[in-house]
Amino acid sequence: MKKIINSIIWILGMTIGAQAMASEIKVIASVAFKEAYLAMIPAFEKSTGHHVTTFWLPTVEVMSRMKGGEAADLVIIAGNGIDELTKLGKIQEGSRQDYVKSGIGIGMRKGSVKPDISSAEAVKTALLNAKSVAYSTGPSGVYLVSLFQKMGVTEAIAPKLKVIQGEPVGAVVERGEAEIGFQQVPEILSVPGIDLVGPLPPAIQFVTIFSFGIHEQVRDVAATKALMQILKSEPAVPFIKKYGLETAW
Repeated sequence: MKKIINSIIWILGMTIGAQAMASEIKVIASVAFKEAYLAMIPAFEKSTGHHVTTFWLPTVEVMSRMKGGEAADLVIIAGNGIDELTKLGKIQEGSRQDYVKSGIGIGMRKGSVKPDISSAEAVKTALLNAKSVAYSTGPSGVYLVSLFQKMGVTEAIAPKLKVIQGEPVGAVVERGEAEIGFQQVPEILSVPGIDLVGPLPPAIQFVTIFSFGIHEQVRDVAATKALMQILKSEPAVPFIKKYGLETAW
């Protein structure tokens, strides 16, 4: 990874040159790609002198804050959220750039007996057999509500459903407060006390594309675009893949 970081620094030097003045860049982002993102920020700050402050929030809260007038430089959430904020005049028209994509996975505590989730029917059985099921309020949670309905299990599992907001679903599973948890694959991988049972099978998988959007009140457009460029550079790809994501550019 050291060679990759050096490559990022080299690209920064070649593409944006020396910075006359360091800037503070405020980013508001979904937690789905947090680990990959954080692995790249130190090299960016070291090379440019810019300082990046990132606020990690559930998509629902990001939308609420943006609609309420909170300012930022860069917003990174699901693409449809960026589109909605653009229509509302919060994100600059034409600034959306797709960044990464992620599917939904299932997590359980380490050492637990893992169910078969190789097919839609197997996932249905796992849901019915589970003592408790947790999922988030983000894009994956919205999809799962409709999936449970299509599977015909909504009423059967309703008493054991836990809707999680404000922390990773994996943290709830790790504490033993839910037997299985559904969330974006990278978010499950980021919790050390749980295992990724696997992604949902292709027939019922839902992929979310996370995108950049430059805020209308951006303070330094050049610095913000430089950050976007590095996060989407070829040296960034190994970080992205390491944490269960795929590129979306």
